[in-house]
Amino acid sequence: MKIAITGASGLIGRHIAVLARQRGHEVISYSRHPPESPDWRRFTPDAPPDLTGCDGVLNLAGESVAGLWTSSKRRAIRESRILATRRIVEAIQSAPHPPRVLLNASAVGIYGDTGDSAIDESAPHGAGFLAEVCEAWESEALRAATASVRVVLLRTGLVLSPQGGALKAMLPAFRLGLGGRLGNGRQWIPWIHMEDEAALALAALETDSIQGPLNATAPNPVRNSDFTAALAATLRRPALFAVPAFALRAALGGFAAELLESRRVIPAAAAKAAFPFRFPDLPAALTSLLSK
Repeated sequence: MKIAITGASGLIGRHIAVLARQRGHEVISYSRHPPESPDWRRFTPDAPPDLTGCDGVLNLAGESVAGLWTSSKRRAIRESRILATRRIVEAIQSAPHPPRVLLNASAVGIYGDTGDSAIDESAPHGAGFLAEVCEAWESEALRAATASVRVVLLRTGLVLSPQGGALKAMLPAFRLGLGGRLGNGRQWIPWIHMEDEAALALAALETDSIQGPLNATAPNPVRNSDFTAALAATLRRPALFAVPAFALRAALGGFAAELLESRRVIPAAAAKAAFPFRFPDLPAALTSLLSK
């Protein structure tokens, strides 16, 4: 399969591209400023990308949600996702021989704050900025769905990798013994090991029976306090500190909600497809990532 990957230079895109090539797929990477290579093509939200010859598309393009949510940041988060997806759908719809599958990134933020309730892909959409962005993002992607084009919505949780993302940001404090829970620590965290994220994405591209929402989360979510304890234990450090909710809100504004809201997300669609998670439990996942 020839796979087009937008956002290929990002943390998740790089891992998926490597695994895809290991499995014998051809990867075409897309970037605003691609190197001069037959394996790279240019793509910006200003125009539809060239998808010539591609059998599948993995769209990971989008502004990072991390950081202070100023009005300009919120606009960038929303527009980068919606416009990029719109251009990709336009390219698919106008192609003489369109790709067979569009795997479009989304996030578990679409469910909003669900408290202690275990939820799967059948759960209704929640409220809040990120939930609204994800709903609009997915709506754009679903415009590509036809009898010959399959659309999968990859609703990703907290992807664990020491090379980037939230785990990399946490490690310095935890290695100094300064880590701790966020807020009351009772909020559920839907997490996934980077290797499982990449493998699940490829399974979604390769498997015709997978379509619609697909939670990219491990089968066993944990509370924030348990995540903190597991990370500290893996590093053999104490975790005695806590960041009060009001301090997070003061420092991060709207983004603080993403750290304090609870989402006990279960990957029912992956289970139905018999996807074999290598790291279903957090302690083993952290040991795998941090013992290298």
